[in-house]
Amino acid sequence: MAKASLKLPNGTSVQIEGTHEEIHKLLQFYSAQEAKPGAKDSRKKKAFAKDITNKSSDAQSLRLAEIVNQVKECSEAEAIEKQILDRSGQVDRVLLPLYTIHQYMDNAFGMTSGEIRKVITDLGISIALPNVSKTLSGTASRYVIGDKIKKKGQPVRYKLSRRGVQYLKAVLEATESGE
Repeated sequence: MAKASLKLPNGTSVQIEGTHEEIHKLLQFYSAQEAKPGAKDSRKKKAFAKDITNKSSDAQSLRLAEIVNQVKECSEAEAIEKQILDRSGQVDRVLLPLYTIHQYMDNAFGMTSGEIRKVITDLGISIALPNVSKTLSGTASRYVIGDKIKKKGQPVRYKLSRRGVQYLKAVLEATESGE
């Protein structure tokens, strides 16, 4: 269970406890409410938005840590290490966090290139953000689905496609066949 706290525009402090998705939805709801025109005090609005951003980033970092732990503890951990992390294939490394979400978290959410980079870095692989973005829009594009058309300055959330799942399963099964 994740916990978060926020302060409403009227000064009320709220403590939230629930799943990451529930907290994220609630924070999105209140940030949308605050973004409506006609707000009385812009200082309160800015402070509230900053508080929401901090809480949202805390929930995001918890979610990313959960992905890293899942990669390390899953039933395929040995195959992942041998076939993906110990090799230099950038496409496989970039697709790994999306595969983990698909397989072990019921494909609950998509990830931006920055989030993918953080997970890969937490797994001990150094990779630059531009390289992740270029891989997602280039070589790995046949294996991922974006939630919107890529535009400069706007993050795209990627999910693994059916074809991507098949590809990574084949990569991981190469360990069992001794390739």
